[in-house]
Amino acid sequence: MKKTITTLVAAGAVTSAAVLGAAYFGLVNVGADDPHFPAVHAFLAMARDRSIEVRASDIEVPNLKDPALIQAGAGNYNAMCIGCHLAPGVEKTELSQALYPSPPNLTEIGVSGDPAAAFWTIKHGIKATGMPAWGKSMDDQYIWGIVAFLDQLPQLNAEQYQMMVASSGGHQHGGGESDMHNHEGQHGGAKSGHGNHDDSAANGVAEESHDHGSSHSESSSVAEHHGEHESGEAHSDHHTGSTPKTHVHKDGKEHTHDK
Repeated sequence: MKKTITTLVAAGAVTSAAVLGAAYFGLVNVGADDPHFPAVHAFLAMARDRSIEVRASDIEVPNLKDPALIQAGAGNYNAMCIGCHLAPGVEKTELSQALYPSPPNLTEIGVSGDPAAAFWTIKHGIKATGMPAWGKSMDDQYIWGIVAFLDQLPQLNAEQYQMMVASSGGHQHGGGESDMHNHEGQHGGAKSGHGNHDDSAANGVAEESHDHGSSHSESSSVAEHHGEHESGEAHSDHHTGSTPKTHVHKDGKEHTHDK
């Protein structure tokens, strides 16, 4: 028995040393484009699911059929979630395809029959997956709004989804909202940005033209003033030249000059 225990301890020590050595010498590829080995993936998925289940077991779920709760959740989901988790009528995005583990398509699974787990996940996030802890900027009532909306999401088509988003209050959760999570461009809203750019460019051209016009006007004014000055001098010279001048020499003789 003692020999068996010693063998197991030695085997554990060797295995631990091998794992640490592999990590230290960079043999573990942490690139998101290199999936885990199936056994590693299964272990991490089990650890994730059990962690969430244990921590969400005591959460009390409110009435998810509350229309006001669902309506508020629609706007926040559209602003904060569709880049990864998509929406009816929205194709896979660059972000949703590039993340690993791949974020679930919530238009298909909603809350997966466990709203408490969905609430916990949205509030606390999941380490090393790209899932943020939205509880850092959102109160519980707004997170429950997203959960309530998710409960309805798999039953919506693209038109119904758009109508619910349009009737919501948009991206609002009591303060701290940021445009960095706004994905409205995926629904055709990006054109306005280009329009503003064109307007700005047009305004820039107009301002430049105005500046050139002002410079031209100023130059013309200077030239005109300069011309008047030269004309005045010429007129003065002409006027001076037409008046005879008389002076007296030392010998008392007077001489008259035309200039």
